[in-house]
Amino acid sequence: MEQPEAVVAKNSVIDAVKPRKMTLNAGDPGYGSGAASGGSGLSGGVGGVETAPLLIPEQPDSELEQVRWRPLSKEELELAAGGPGWRKIRSRLVLLFWFLWLAMLGTSIAIIMKSPRPIAMPLQWWQKSLFYQLQPALFLDTQTDGPGGISVVCDHLGYLKSLGTGALILEGLFHKEVSPPELTVIDESVGTLPEIQHLVTESNKLGLKIVLDFCQLDLFGLGAQDAAGNHTDVPSDHSDTVQYALRFWLEQGIAGFSVCDTDAAYSEQVLMDWRLVINEFSTQDDERIVVVKQTGDVLPALNTSSSINTTLVEVVMRAILPPKPHVLSAQEVAAAIETHLQTSRGDIWPSWTVGGKASHDLQKLLLVLLMTLPGSPVVQYGEELTPTQNVTVKMDWSQWQVNGTSKVIKDQERARYSALALFHSLSRSRAREEALLSGSFTFLPFNTTGLLSAASSSSNSTLSPARVVSSPPILAFLRSWGCVHFLVLLNLGSTPHALDPAWAPSLPEGGVFVACTGMDRLGSTSLETLTVRPREAIVIKLFETGSYS
Repeated sequence: MEQPEAVVAKNSVIDAVKPRKMTLNAGDPGYGSGAASGGSGLSGGVGGVETAPLLIPEQPDSELEQVRWRPLSKEELELAAGGPGWRKIRSRLVLLFWFLWLAMLGTSIAIIMKSPRPIAMPLQWWQKSLFYQLQPALFLDTQTDGPGGISVVCDHLGYLKSLGTGALILEGLFHKEVSPPELTVIDESVGTLPEIQHLVTESNKLGLKIVLDFCQLDLFGLGAQDAAGNHTDVPSDHSDTVQYALRFWLEQGIAGFSVCDTDAAYSEQVLMDWRLVINEFSTQDDERIVVVKQTGDVLPALNTSSSINTTLVEVVMRAILPPKPHVLSAQEVAAAIETHLQTSRGDIWPSWTVGGKASHDLQKLLLVLLMTLPGSPVVQYGEELTPTQNVTVKMDWSQWQVNGTSKVIKDQERARYSALALFHSLSRSRAREEALLSGSFTFLPFNTTGLLSAASSSSNSTLSPARVVSSPPILAFLRSWGCVHFLVLLNLGSTPHALDPAWAPSLPEGGVFVACTGMDRLGSTSLETLTVRPREAIVIKLFETGSYS
């Protein structure tokens, strides 16, 4: 039999190995006595086992994050980046980047230096404007008691602005029967002073300038000219009265005045006095001007001394066609146009109006010429519509009253919309193209070998060469700015013409249609295959290879 001491020791070891069950009632006296009697000889005792933590405490999250996101050392970074060799690769890539950047910069500078990009000439408002010349008396309706004259013009300022108009030249505002006229009072049949003040205010809001026309008014009460065509000296009191009127209108916001070269105001002394008044109201952004209407072939000289540094006249308005009582033939129109195209321009800024009378089939051609010549175009009232002949038409801005059949009305409306489309196209092109605003002008003369008549080249044609040569030739000119060229072709003859490729070998061969009298040419074209129809005008924008637009 085993000894009691040995049995007790053996049971103690077994109890230590066995898993313990936690007693819910820790305050039971039997629990304490049983523990004391059974384990007094073990290391730590039963009480030490009970006080030891059952779970190992976890480390705080901050400590784990610190261990997990510990920054890499320099050696570890170099190892992660590929070692010392990666630094060489990076430095070589940086050098390659700067080398390519400098190469592109040098190439761009070389291209800019080689490209003939001219500097655009700064233009004043009157150099960029399309002038619209009208008489408010034309809008008077004698059959009704409603408003007319200036009020009607004011109501249609939006329409005038949509045409691209930059300035209005108002004619017939003053009494011609009174000598000298009272320039601060307008004709009561046309309107009142508050109405014209309202017109000036509303037009300035839309960016439209107003120019008052003093042409053919006896401003100084001098009467008719003498036999030599000269006026006597202007009395000082009359000159002061006119200068007072100028100040009055300039204070109202008027942008300038126009006179004829046959008026007494067109003299050195009078224009110098006017210049002093106008300069008082002129600013860099709002310059006031003097317009001279040229009535003859040559503008009379002012005989100004060389010591005068100021310009007395800003704009000279010239007519393309001579003022004849009869309708000019195609040959006369061609001769007049060719004379103006070959005449060199002077120092004074030119402004062009149609002037004389031409047949209806040449009106659109003259409009194209007017809008593409160097200088500021002046459009007369109704020229943007070019109504057809043999149809009674009354234009009242809001509607057209046509006497005739429904077919005539449809044809008239179609002609009206076609004319308006042509006018809008020319106006927009002139406003946005530097070549048409301030580009150089080059007249392109034609000879008999430079034209191939489509009628004479046809195998079925029976026309003689003499008849083909007698037809008015094609007139052409270039408006250029840099590498961009606008070619204007005018065929005033009654036969179509194809261009000989050798007529202008220096010109680019291709381009795009900008406008034509029929408004039926669109897209790109080639000069080698182009045929100009009778009584047709064409505007083509040419491009050189590799040029900019």
